Amino acid sequence: MLAIDVKDLRKQFSVQKNREGLGGALKDLFKREYNQITAVKDISFQIPQGEICGYIGENGAGKSTTIKMLTGILVPTAGHLRVNGFIPHKEREKFVRGIGVVFGQRSQLWWDIGVIESFQLLRKVYRVPEADFKQRLDELVERLQLSELLNRPVRKLSLGQRMRCELVASLLHNPSILFLDEPTIGLDIMVKTEIRDFLKKINREQGTTILLTTHDLQDIEALCSRVIMLDDGRIIYDGGLDELKSRWSKGREVHFQFGERPDLTVLRNLTEGLPGVAWSLEELTAAMWLPHAVNVSDALARVVGGGVDIRDIKIIETNTDEIVREIYQSGTASKEATEKLAQSSDSVSKETVHHG
Repeated sequence: MLAIDVKDLRKQFSVQKNREGLGGALKDLFKREYNQITAVKDISFQIPQGEICGYIGENGAGKSTTIKMLTGILVPTAGHLRVNGFIPHKEREKFVRGIGVVFGQRSQLWWDIGVIESFQLLRKVYRVPEADFKQRLDELVERLQLSELLNRPVRKLSLGQRMRCELVASLLHNPSILFLDEPTIGLDIMVKTEIRDFLKKINREQGTTILLTTHDLQDIEALCSRVIMLDDGRIIYDGGLDELKSRWSKGREVHFQFGERPDLTVLRNLTEGLPGVAWSLEELTAAMWLPHAVNVSDALARVVGGGVDIRDIKIIETNTDEIVREIYQSGTASKEATEKLAQSSDSVSKETVHHG
Protein backbone atom coordinates (compact mmCIF):
# COMPACT_ATOMS: atom_id res chain seq x y z
CA MET A 1 0.00 0.00 0.00
CA LEU A 2 1.18 3.52 -0.80
CA ALA A 3 1.63 5.93 2.07
CA ILE A 4 1.08 8.95 -0.21
CA ASP A 5 -0.50 8.96 -3.66
CA VAL A 6 -0.71 12.30 -5.52
CA LYS A 7 -2.00 12.78 -9.05
CA ASP A 8 -2.30 16.07 -11.00
CA LEU A 9 -2.48 18.10 -7.77
CA ARG A 10 -3.09 21.82 -8.23
CA LYS A 11 -3.58 24.71 -5.81
CA GLN A 12 -4.62 28.24 -6.80
CA PHE A 13 -5.06 31.27 -4.59
CA SER A 14 -6.99 34.48 -5.27
CA VAL A 15 -4.80 37.46 -4.39
CA GLN A 16 -6.30 40.94 -4.24
CA LYS A 17 -4.90 43.54 -6.66
CA ASN A 18 -4.20 46.85 -4.94
CA ARG A 19 -4.68 49.82 -7.26
CA GLU A 20 -2.39 52.80 -6.92
CA GLY A 21 -3.18 56.14 -5.30
CA LEU A 22 -6.11 57.44 -3.28
CA GLY A 23 -8.50 56.94 -6.17
CA GLY A 24 -7.40 53.35 -6.55
CA ALA A 25 -7.85 52.74 -2.81
CA LEU A 26 -11.41 54.12 -2.98
CA LYS A 27 -12.20 51.88 -5.95
CA ASP A 28 -10.85 48.87 -4.01
CA LEU A 29 -13.33 49.63 -1.24
CA PHE A 30 -16.29 49.16 -3.58
CA LYS A 31 -15.01 46.76 -6.21
CA ARG A 32 -12.06 44.52 -5.57
CA GLU A 33 -10.08 42.82 -8.30
CA TYR A 34 -8.12 39.61 -7.87
CA ASN A 35 -5.26 37.77 -9.52
CA GLN A 36 -5.16 33.99 -9.65
CA ILE A 37 -1.83 32.65 -8.35
CA THR A 38 -1.04 28.97 -8.97
CA ALA A 39 1.28 27.73 -6.22
CA VAL A 40 1.24 24.02 -7.14
CA LYS A 41 0.91 23.06 -10.80
CA ASP A 42 -0.47 19.59 -11.53
CA ILE A 43 2.16 17.55 -9.69
CA SER A 44 2.10 13.76 -9.37
CA PHE A 45 4.17 11.45 -7.17
CA GLN A 46 3.86 8.35 -5.01
CA ILE A 47 5.64 7.51 -1.78
CA PRO A 48 5.62 3.89 -0.57
CA GLN A 49 5.36 3.03 3.10
CA GLY A 50 8.62 3.22 5.03
CA GLU A 51 10.42 5.67 2.73
CA ILE A 52 12.19 8.87 3.80
CA CYS A 53 11.72 11.37 0.99
CA GLY A 54 13.18 14.87 0.77
CA TYR A 55 10.95 17.56 -0.74
CA ILE A 56 13.10 20.53 -1.72
CA GLY A 57 13.00 23.79 -3.62
CA GLU A 58 13.48 27.52 -3.26
CA ASN A 59 11.14 29.75 -1.25
CA GLY A 60 7.84 29.99 -3.12
CA ALA A 61 8.40 26.76 -5.05
CA GLY A 62 5.26 25.19 -3.52
CA LYS A 63 6.71 22.93 -0.81
CA SER A 64 4.71 24.15 2.18
CA THR A 65 1.53 24.45 0.11
CA THR A 66 1.89 20.78 -0.87
CA ILE A 67 2.44 19.73 2.75
CA LYS A 68 -0.64 21.68 3.84
CA MET A 69 -2.76 19.87 1.24
CA LEU A 70 -1.31 16.50 2.23
CA THR A 71 -2.13 17.17 5.89
CA GLY A 72 -5.66 18.43 5.18
CA ILE A 73 -5.03 22.08 6.12
CA LEU A 74 -5.65 23.27 2.55
CA VAL A 75 -8.20 21.96 0.05
CA PRO A 76 -6.76 21.30 -3.45
CA THR A 77 -8.12 23.29 -6.38
CA ALA A 78 -7.86 20.21 -8.62
CA GLY A 79 -6.34 16.74 -8.71
CA HIS A 80 -6.42 13.72 -6.47
CA LEU A 81 -4.52 12.77 -3.34
CA ARG A 82 -4.68 10.01 -0.77
CA VAL A 83 -2.64 9.71 2.39
CA ASN A 84 -2.86 6.35 4.18
CA GLY A 85 -5.82 5.66 1.92
CA PHE A 86 -7.73 8.76 3.11
CA ILE A 87 -8.59 12.01 1.35
CA PRO A 88 -7.14 14.41 3.94
CA HIS A 89 -9.60 17.32 3.76
CA LYS A 90 -12.67 15.05 3.53
CA GLU A 91 -11.92 12.36 6.14
CA ARG A 92 -10.22 14.59 8.67
CA GLU A 93 -11.05 12.83 11.94
CA LYS A 94 -9.91 9.35 10.87
CA PHE A 95 -7.06 10.70 8.79
CA VAL A 96 -5.23 12.67 11.51
CA ARG A 97 -4.84 9.60 13.72
CA GLY A 98 -2.32 8.16 11.26
CA ILE A 99 -0.13 11.21 10.70
CA GLY A 100 2.28 13.35 12.72
CA VAL A 101 3.22 16.88 11.71
CA VAL A 102 6.07 19.18 12.76
CA PHE A 103 6.19 22.71 11.38
CA GLY A 104 9.56 24.17 12.37
CA GLN A 105 8.22 27.71 12.78
CA ARG A 106 4.93 26.84 14.48
CA SER A 107 4.27 24.99 17.72
CA GLN A 108 1.62 22.44 18.60
CA LEU A 109 2.51 22.80 22.29
CA TRP A 110 0.75 25.19 24.68
CA TRP A 111 3.10 28.08 25.46
CA ASP A 112 2.42 28.71 29.17
CA ILE A 113 1.92 25.22 30.58
CA GLY A 114 4.36 22.43 31.29
CA VAL A 115 5.49 20.17 28.46
CA ILE A 116 3.91 17.09 30.08
CA GLU A 117 0.56 18.89 30.29
CA SER A 118 0.71 19.62 26.57
CA PHE A 119 1.40 15.93 25.95
CA GLN A 120 -1.61 14.97 28.11
CA LEU A 121 -3.86 17.32 26.16
CA LEU A 122 -2.64 15.84 22.88
CA ARG A 123 -3.34 12.35 24.23
CA LYS A 124 -6.99 13.38 24.64
CA VAL A 125 -7.10 15.04 21.21
CA TYR A 126 -5.87 11.84 19.55
CA ARG A 127 -7.82 9.57 21.93
CA VAL A 128 -4.76 7.51 22.87
CA PRO A 129 -5.43 4.99 25.67
CA GLU A 130 -3.62 5.91 28.90
CA ALA A 131 -1.52 2.72 29.00
CA ASP A 132 -0.40 3.11 25.36
CA PHE A 133 0.34 6.78 25.93
CA LYS A 134 2.52 6.10 28.98
CA GLN A 135 4.51 3.38 27.21
CA ARG A 136 5.02 5.53 24.12
CA LEU A 137 5.90 8.64 26.13
CA ASP A 138 8.46 6.83 28.29
CA GLU A 139 10.16 5.45 25.18
CA LEU A 140 10.28 8.81 23.37
CA VAL A 141 11.41 10.77 26.43
CA GLU A 142 14.26 8.34 26.99
CA ARG A 143 15.38 8.43 23.36
CA LEU A 144 15.36 12.22 23.13
CA GLN A 145 16.54 12.78 26.74
CA LEU A 146 13.63 14.98 27.78
CA SER A 147 13.00 13.86 31.37
CA GLU A 148 14.34 17.11 32.86
CA LEU A 149 12.15 19.23 30.56
CA LEU A 150 8.73 17.70 31.16
CA ASN A 151 7.64 20.10 33.91
CA ARG A 152 8.99 23.27 32.30
CA PRO A 153 6.65 25.70 30.53
CA VAL A 154 7.21 25.58 26.78
CA ARG A 155 8.13 29.30 26.72
CA LYS A 156 11.18 28.55 28.88
CA LEU A 157 12.63 25.97 26.49
CA SER A 158 15.48 26.71 24.09
CA LEU A 159 14.71 26.24 20.38
CA GLY A 160 16.52 22.89 20.32
CA GLN A 161 14.67 21.66 23.42
CA ARG A 162 11.34 22.77 21.97
CA MET A 163 11.96 21.00 18.67
CA ARG A 164 12.72 17.73 20.46
CA CYS A 165 9.45 18.16 22.38
CA GLU A 166 7.62 18.91 19.12
CA LEU A 167 8.87 15.62 17.71
CA VAL A 168 7.57 13.73 20.75
CA ALA A 169 4.22 15.53 20.45
CA SER A 170 3.91 14.48 16.80
CA LEU A 171 4.66 10.83 17.59
CA LEU A 172 2.64 10.22 20.78
CA HIS A 173 -0.22 8.59 18.87
CA ASN A 174 2.21 6.35 16.92
CA PRO A 175 1.50 7.69 13.40
CA SER A 176 2.63 5.76 10.35
CA ILE A 177 3.51 8.95 8.42
CA LEU A 178 5.50 11.93 9.69
CA PHE A 179 5.45 15.27 7.85
CA LEU A 180 8.37 17.52 8.72
CA ASP A 181 8.43 21.10 7.45
CA GLU A 182 11.82 22.71 8.24
CA PRO A 183 12.29 20.69 11.47
CA THR A 184 15.92 21.76 12.05
CA ILE A 185 15.64 25.46 11.17
CA GLY A 186 17.75 27.61 13.49
CA LEU A 187 19.21 24.68 15.43
CA ASP A 188 22.87 24.17 16.24
CA ILE A 189 24.78 21.27 14.69
CA MET A 190 24.65 19.05 17.79
CA VAL A 191 20.85 19.23 18.08
CA LYS A 192 20.47 18.71 14.32
CA THR A 193 22.58 15.56 14.55
CA GLU A 194 20.50 14.24 17.48
CA ILE A 195 17.25 14.81 15.58
CA ARG A 196 18.58 13.21 12.39
CA ASP A 197 19.76 10.14 14.30
CA PHE A 198 16.38 9.87 16.02
CA LEU A 199 14.46 10.09 12.73
CA LYS A 200 16.65 7.43 11.10
CA LYS A 201 16.04 5.16 14.08
CA ILE A 202 12.23 5.40 14.08
CA ASN A 203 12.19 4.88 10.32
CA ARG A 204 14.42 1.80 10.59
CA GLU A 205 12.75 0.24 13.64
CA GLN A 206 9.09 1.17 13.11
CA GLY A 207 8.88 1.72 9.36
CA THR A 208 7.63 5.29 9.80
CA THR A 209 7.25 7.06 6.44
CA ILE A 210 8.80 10.53 6.50
CA LEU A 211 8.28 13.42 4.07
CA LEU A 212 10.81 16.14 4.82
CA THR A 213 10.96 19.69 3.50
CA THR A 214 14.07 21.63 4.39
CA HIS A 215 16.52 24.29 3.26
CA ASP A 216 19.29 22.51 5.14
CA LEU A 217 20.47 20.05 2.52
CA GLN A 218 22.63 18.26 5.06
CA ASP A 219 19.31 16.95 6.40
CA ILE A 220 18.64 15.51 2.94
CA GLU A 221 22.09 13.92 2.69
CA ALA A 222 21.84 12.44 6.19
CA LEU A 223 18.30 11.06 5.90
CA CYS A 224 16.94 10.70 2.38
CA SER A 225 17.47 8.13 -0.33
CA ARG A 226 14.99 9.91 -2.62
CA VAL A 227 14.55 13.57 -3.50
CA ILE A 228 11.64 15.43 -5.11
CA MET A 229 12.67 18.90 -6.32
CA LEU A 230 10.19 21.66 -7.10
CA ASP A 231 10.59 24.81 -9.15
CA ASP A 232 7.73 27.29 -9.61
CA GLY A 233 5.14 24.74 -8.48
CA ARG A 234 6.31 21.93 -10.77
CA ILE A 235 8.37 18.82 -10.09
CA ILE A 236 11.64 19.04 -12.01
CA TYR A 237 13.35 16.03 -10.43
CA ASP A 238 12.13 12.90 -8.68
CA GLY A 239 14.71 10.23 -8.00
CA GLY A 240 17.65 9.03 -5.97
CA LEU A 241 20.10 11.36 -4.27
CA ASP A 242 23.04 9.68 -6.00
CA GLU A 243 21.40 10.18 -9.39
CA LEU A 244 20.79 13.85 -8.57
CA LYS A 245 24.51 14.26 -7.90
CA SER A 246 25.60 12.44 -11.03
CA ARG A 247 23.08 14.31 -13.19
CA TRP A 248 23.87 17.84 -12.05
CA SER A 249 27.20 17.64 -10.24
CA LYS A 250 30.17 18.92 -12.21
CA GLY A 251 32.41 16.17 -10.90
CA ARG A 252 34.65 15.08 -8.05
CA GLU A 253 37.94 16.20 -6.64
CA VAL A 254 40.72 13.92 -5.36
CA HIS A 255 43.24 15.44 -2.95
CA PHE A 256 46.72 13.91 -2.69
CA GLN A 257 49.24 14.53 0.10
CA PHE A 258 52.81 13.81 -1.04
CA GLY A 259 56.00 13.08 0.88
CA GLU A 260 57.91 15.46 -1.37
CA ARG A 261 56.76 18.07 -3.86
CA PRO A 262 55.97 16.38 -7.21
CA ASP A 263 56.37 17.88 -10.65
CA LEU A 264 53.00 19.14 -11.97
CA THR A 265 53.95 18.07 -15.52
CA VAL A 266 54.55 14.51 -14.26
CA LEU A 267 51.10 14.43 -12.63
CA ARG A 268 49.44 15.67 -15.82
CA ASN A 269 51.26 13.04 -17.86
CA LEU A 270 49.98 10.29 -15.54
CA THR A 271 46.35 11.13 -16.41
CA GLU A 272 46.96 11.98 -20.07
CA GLY A 273 44.13 10.76 -22.27
CA LEU A 274 41.46 10.99 -19.53
CA PRO A 275 39.02 13.65 -20.81
CA GLY A 276 38.46 16.72 -18.65
CA VAL A 277 40.93 15.82 -15.88
CA ALA A 278 42.69 18.88 -14.42
CA TRP A 279 45.44 19.29 -11.80
CA SER A 280 46.42 22.01 -9.35
CA LEU A 281 49.44 21.88 -7.05
CA GLU A 282 50.38 23.72 -3.87
CA GLU A 283 53.52 22.63 -2.02
CA LEU A 284 52.97 18.98 -0.96
CA THR A 285 49.25 18.90 -1.82
CA ALA A 286 47.71 18.37 -5.26
CA ALA A 287 44.07 18.35 -6.36
CA MET A 288 42.88 16.26 -9.31
CA TRP A 289 39.53 17.32 -10.77
CA LEU A 290 37.51 14.49 -12.37
CA PRO A 291 34.34 14.89 -14.43
CA HIS A 292 31.73 12.17 -13.82
CA ALA A 293 32.56 10.58 -17.20
CA VAL A 294 35.95 9.51 -15.83
CA ASN A 295 36.13 6.44 -13.58
CA VAL A 296 37.71 7.32 -10.22
CA SER A 297 39.41 3.93 -9.93
CA ASP A 298 41.09 4.28 -13.33
CA ALA A 299 42.43 7.73 -12.50
CA LEU A 300 43.64 6.65 -9.04
CA ALA A 301 45.36 3.55 -10.45
CA ARG A 302 47.36 5.69 -12.85
CA VAL A 303 48.53 8.09 -10.13
CA VAL A 304 49.23 5.45 -7.47
CA GLY A 305 51.20 3.38 -9.98
CA GLY A 306 53.10 6.37 -11.27
CA GLY A 307 55.98 6.20 -8.81
CA VAL A 308 55.13 9.38 -6.86
CA ASP A 309 55.44 9.44 -3.06
CA ILE A 310 51.79 9.51 -1.92
CA ARG A 311 51.08 9.78 1.84
CA ASP A 312 47.33 10.33 1.86
CA ILE A 313 44.35 10.37 -0.55
CA LYS A 314 40.95 12.00 -0.01
CA ILE A 315 38.00 11.89 -2.44
CA ILE A 316 35.68 14.91 -2.19
CA GLU A 317 32.21 14.67 -3.74
CA THR A 318 30.26 17.80 -4.67
CA ASN A 319 27.66 18.07 -1.92
CA THR A 320 23.92 18.43 -2.47
CA ASP A 321 23.88 22.03 -1.25
CA GLU A 322 26.33 23.10 -3.97
CA ILE A 323 24.43 21.18 -6.64
CA VAL A 324 21.04 22.70 -5.82
CA ARG A 325 22.52 26.19 -5.57
CA GLU A 326 24.12 25.71 -8.98
CA ILE A 327 20.84 24.47 -10.49
CA TYR A 328 18.90 27.55 -9.37
CA GLN A 329 21.65 30.12 -10.00
CA SER A 330 22.24 28.85 -13.51
CA GLY A 331 18.54 28.82 -14.38
CA THR A 332 18.69 25.10 -15.11
CA ALA A 333 15.71 24.52 -12.83
CA SER A 334 13.34 26.66 -14.90
CA LYS A 335 14.61 25.06 -18.10
CA GLU A 336 14.09 21.55 -16.70
CA ALA A 337 10.56 22.43 -15.57
CA THR A 338 9.68 23.83 -18.99
CA GLU A 339 11.07 20.79 -20.80
CA LYS A 340 9.22 18.40 -18.49
CA LEU A 341 5.94 20.27 -19.03
CA ALA A 342 6.49 20.22 -22.81
CA GLN A 343 7.17 16.48 -22.75
CA SER A 344 4.03 15.94 -20.68
CA SER A 345 1.93 18.02 -23.11
CA ASP A 346 3.42 16.18 -26.08
CA SER A 347 2.56 12.85 -24.46
CA VAL A 348 -1.05 13.95 -23.86
CA SER A 349 -1.33 15.18 -27.46
CA LYS A 350 -0.12 11.84 -28.86
CA GLU A 351 -2.51 9.96 -26.62
CA THR A 352 -5.41 12.15 -27.77
CA VAL A 353 -4.53 11.57 -31.44
CA HIS A 354 -4.20 7.83 -30.84
CA HIS A 355 -7.60 7.55 -29.15
CA GLY A 356 -9.20 9.97 -31.54
